[in-house]
Amino acid sequence: MNVLVTGGAGFIGSHVVDALLRADHAVSVIDDLSTGTAENLAAARESGLTDADLHVVDIASPEAAEVIGRVRPEAVLHLAAQPSVSVSMRDPRFDAHSNLTGLLNVLVAAREAGTRKVVFASSGGTIYGEPRAGDLPLREDSPQSPRSFYGLSKKAGGEYVRLFAEEHGMAYACLALGNVYGPRQNPQGEAGVIAIFAARLLEGRPCLVFGDGHNTRDYVYVDDVADAFVRALDRGTGLINVGTGVETSVLDIHAALTKALDSDAAPHHEPALPGEVRRTYLSVDRAAEQLDWRPRLGLEDGIPRVIDALRA
Repeated sequence: MNVLVTGGAGFIGSHVVDALLRADHAVSVIDDLSTGTAENLAAARESGLTDADLHVVDIASPEAAEVIGRVRPEAVLHLAAQPSVSVSMRDPRFDAHSNLTGLLNVLVAAREAGTRKVVFASSGGTIYGEPRAGDLPLREDSPQSPRSFYGLSKKAGGEYVRLFAEEHGMAYACLALGNVYGPRQNPQGEAGVIAIFAARLLEGRPCLVFGDGHNTRDYVYVDDVADAFVRALDRGTGLINVGTGVETSVLDIHAALTKALDSDAAPHHEPALPGEVRRTYLSVDRAAEQLDWRPRLGLEDGIPRVIDALRA
């Protein structure tokens, strides 16, 4: 299949590109390299991705629409986004520009290019907001009340994809991702606690825990997420959670990393950040039913891979 990946030079997107190439799909990438890097595509280049396949443009620009028109992809996997909760709280206009204006530019261009299916990267960690204890694990029909502008833009983005696809006869799926981690995640960024903590511990610096550290997330390994995107090319529709069904606290992550690194470093606590939910983890029953997908790698195996990648 001829597939276009937006955000394909990013942390998650580059792993999706790798998985697509392993499955013998033809791949093109749009990425403005604001958070992604050309180095993330090194493995993809060894598998046949060329300079002509990487288009360095902003997804909200006319140039991005022109690229989509030339490539005429059968499927678009839309992962390009402003990815940070804290950035969205500081600058909601920038968040909306990337996560809504950019999305709409891609959708219109994809329709005009005859794209058959759009798969949108949503956020299982933020679109549902703060659940009640009895609502966990979160299912796709759980109430959605985001507490951050990032979560709000992802919720709205999913609705834009749904309505746009229904109005124009396109297939679609929205994959609500848990907290994705793995090699290539930027340890200097504002998201990705496992990469950030691992890098700090390797450098002998303290890990900053915002709040009491008992807030929980569903941490899912990036290769498993990439597999879900590839499967969604020809199966699955609507909102689909992609996580592990396991709830893990920030302090649990810190403890697992210090154990793996044989460190006795204690975390340093800072005030809680605005927009963060207290607890969340996802039911993945629908992913099993619609995508024949299940997570394969748990934290006990994934964390050592992150450490090895950072050391390398």
